This record gives sequence, C-alpha cells and structure tokens, in this order.
Amino acid sequence: MSSPEKRIQELHLTLPPAPKPVAVYKTAVKMGHLLFVSGHGPLKADKTMITGRVGQDLTTEQGKEAARQTGLAILATVRETLGSLDKVKRLLKTYGMVNCTDDFLDQPKVINGFSELMRDVFGEDGVGARSAVGHNSLPGNIAVEIECIFEVEA
Repeated sequence: MSSPEKRIQELHLTLPPAPKPVAVYKTAVKMGHLLFVSGHGPLKADKTMITGRVGQDLTTEQGKEAARQTGLAILATVRETLGSLDKVKRLLKTYGMVNCTDDFLDQPKVINGFSELMRDVFGEDGVGARSAVGHNSLPGNIAVEIECIFEVEA
C-alpha cells in the first residue's frame, strides 16, 4: 500500500483547513510516540460545520458523511501537527460521539464514516479500538464529534 500522503492524493481527498481551538485547549498534543487529538467536528472546506441531529434532521447516511468529514478535519490537524501523515504509525483509539435522537440506535454505522476513511488512508493500521456513542446534543449542534489517539514517530 502507498504512504498515507500518497493515498490522500490517490483517493482525491481534499482536507479542510486545520481547525483552530474554539475554547481553551489544543487541537492535538504529542507526547513521545503518542498523538492525542482533541474532539473535532465535521468541518467542511468552506469552514462551516455539518449540523443537526441524526434521526431527526439527518439520515444515518448523512451522519456517516459527517463522520467522514470529521475524519478529514482530523487528518488536517495531524498533518499540521506532525508535518506529514507519513509520520503516523497507526490509529490506536477512537471515541465517536453522534448527536442523535433518543431512539436512534445506529451510532456505530455513523462512526464507520470515520473508521472507513482511516482504513482507506492508513490501511489496517488505520483500524484501532473504538467507541461509538449517542449524545442528546453536541457543541454548536454539530452532527458528530470525534477524538482519537495515534501512535506516531517520536
């Protein structure tokens, strides 16, 4: 498989601008071989977010697309932090949050939008441990928020 940077080109992916913090935190913190990425939302190239509740305003498929878009924003942050996605060894852990109705039960299908993107970019090293949970609201009514931990070059 090609390097992650080459895969981005081969897949014709466009990363949005790396998001800036909206409160008092860092978007990513590197410690040794670990990169802790703060919760990101579905930031689009035009700097707007995908908003709404899955099961009410958005379908499962639209929620999955929001999770994929969140993955693109995370990749932008990782690239900005490390200088290159090729410095990622593997994805260790993902915590995916879905803004959804009380009766929505397909959070894992929504977060698959992120997980499938990571697998496409990093191969099997993009598949790690994961949680996918529902929330009754997320900041700014964003559809999805995802945080993760990567193993990276020191």
